[in-house]
Amino acid sequence: MTATLIDGKLVAKQIRKEAKLRAGALKERGITPGLAAVLVGDDPASMIYVNSKARTCRKLGLYSEVITKPADISQDELLEIVRGLNDNPQIHGILVQSPLPGHIDELAVTLALRPDKDVDGFHPYNVGLLLINRS
Repeated sequence: MTATLIDGKLVAKQIRKEAKLRAGALKERGITPGLAAVLVGDDPASMIYVNSKARTCRKLGLYSEVITKPADISQDELLEIVRGLNDNPQIHGILVQSPLPGHIDELAVTLALRPDKDVDGFHPYNVGLLLINRS
């Protein structure tokens, strides 16, 4: 078998172009796609990643919300934020940035996400769909 070289920058550019068109079509119907990113703590790499997502959303014409909380947030407080985002009609996708502090049960946070808003696809429902080759 021969290897196929993939131009990642070109693929990303095509995906962004398509996403911008799809977002525009939704906006014509009165829907502005929204992404919420939740960042707990001050991990520099995570901050760069989350801010990059917000910047890309702005470029594509999507609504973006970054929620930054200190590393000592309680699990209950974090779960309440996730529940609020689940119920927020402006938010269509939720990203809870990993890693989370050690006192937070990451599975509990993942399970609190509505599967249809789980951007990472880590919710067991979404993982199961992936395993049976379903989108």
